[in-house]
Amino acid sequence: MACQRPFPSLTGRGLAGSRVGGAGIGVWQPGLHQGFGVFGEPDTPSWFELHTRDYQASVGFYRNVFGWDTHVASDTPEFRYTTLRDGEDWLAGIMDASGFLPDGVSAVWSVYFGVEDTDATLAKIVDLGGSIVMAAEDTPYGRLATATDPTGAQFKLVAPNEAMPARDPSN
Repeated sequence: MACQRPFPSLTGRGLAGSRVGGAGIGVWQPGLHQGFGVFGEPDTPSWFELHTRDYQASVGFYRNVFGWDTHVASDTPEFRYTTLRDGEDWLAGIMDASGFLPDGVSAVWSVYFGVEDTDATLAKIVDLGGSIVMAAEDTPYGRLATATDPTGAQFKLVAPNEAMPARDPSN
């Protein structure tokens, strides 16, 4: 992994770098600033996903660096996907993107923001100067879309749908 020198601050310590495939990663050791405290609720980060051409090496890297449990969700030529867990917590997914990631494009991490209504959120994004990269579509994993903010930063949205209903917060 190529990385910068760790940067200490009053709020914590951080490290940024890249690994095989070129995906940028950052590591945070909390100090006064603990990081984000809400995950998986509407309008908060809900999932993280790596698209990479170097699928096996990436799975091994994150498993070994962070001690995460890996679970193969699919291992077919059309769809290779592994989820990463820490105990009972689902943390992220790694997708083999060798079939669709354009040549010259580095591996990339994506953040999915959970929303209650993907289509309404896309309309608001456009109203506020953002753009739609991929229109909303129903999938077995929820109603997904990809957008950019006014500066071009790309992110994804996920909302419940019939195939993936909203979680009951009491459970």
